[in-house]
Amino acid sequence: MMKRVIGLTGTPAPNGPLDLWAQMYLIDQGERLGKTITGYRDRYFLPGKREGHVVYEWKQKKESEDRIYEAISDIAVSMKAEDWLDLPKRIDRDVPIRLSKEARALYEKLEADLLLPYSDADVVATTAAVLSNKLLQMASGAVYDEERGVKTIHDAKLDALEDIIEAANGKPVMIFYAYQHSLDRIKERFPQTRVLRKGKDGVQDIADWNNDRIQLLALHPKSAGHGLNLQESSCRNVTFYDNIWSLEEYQQACARVHRQGVQHSIIVSRLVAEGTIDEDVVAALERKAAGQDALMDAVKARIENVKKGRG
Repeated sequence: MMKRVIGLTGTPAPNGPLDLWAQMYLIDQGERLGKTITGYRDRYFLPGKREGHVVYEWKQKKESEDRIYEAISDIAVSMKAEDWLDLPKRIDRDVPIRLSKEARALYEKLEADLLLPYSDADVVATTAAVLSNKLLQMASGAVYDEERGVKTIHDAKLDALEDIIEAANGKPVMIFYAYQHSLDRIKERFPQTRVLRKGKDGVQDIADWNNDRIQLLALHPKSAGHGLNLQESSCRNVTFYDNIWSLEEYQQACARVHRQGVQHSIIVSRLVAEGTIDEDVVAALERKAAGQDALMDAVKARIENVKKGRG
């Protein structure tokens, strides 16, 4: 019943061309890439890793990416912000976090306890996700136990965040977190931290942020990574306290302040605990392969390392 449908996105294929089918189906009802995701996979991809009959990795056929882009070229156009907008510079940096000997020993013990039960078996997707989630929590300084209690491992990231806040010289700082216990610990160390509320209160929070009435704003990439205009404040520092696998969420989160209308350069910092799964996540994002495949490979690699260490 609509004469025209237009789709706009800043991350059309964050994990590869497999992400394009659903978006294009909304545009042309499957005219170019097929009526079903199954047909699309069969035409352009080959099954890779699987668990029984369930395939959880698809590899591109030779030249499939060029064929896909050619198929949609008449109704799709790519326009990068840096090509059309005169945006201030964005500086990306990783802040290495060195754990104390005590924290390192505790991390390694908990890592081994989680990984060793799986050392003689393949890691299925859901299990890999659970394992990587636990390891990322540990890297950030705390982890949930089986009773949803919080076990503290280290405060190294809190100390690094304090240095970033002090270096900001009173300018607002935006912090992205992935876990509730990370938010709780951040708020305990920095009571001035605010989070976005819902409804009208959230609208007021956005206005307060854009008018520099909030010094520290903590956001979750899933809930605040899309659609928010937060570029009008004098914030120059965006910090990822917890590292995340999703390339789309990471890119969209960075774009909350580094977008049209920002008047100054932006520094995006990732707090990366040395010798932990944080480094695997950062490497995956750099390869633009963030997602299930990278998660699986990282967890399997850590299993092998733990096995060798115990050998």
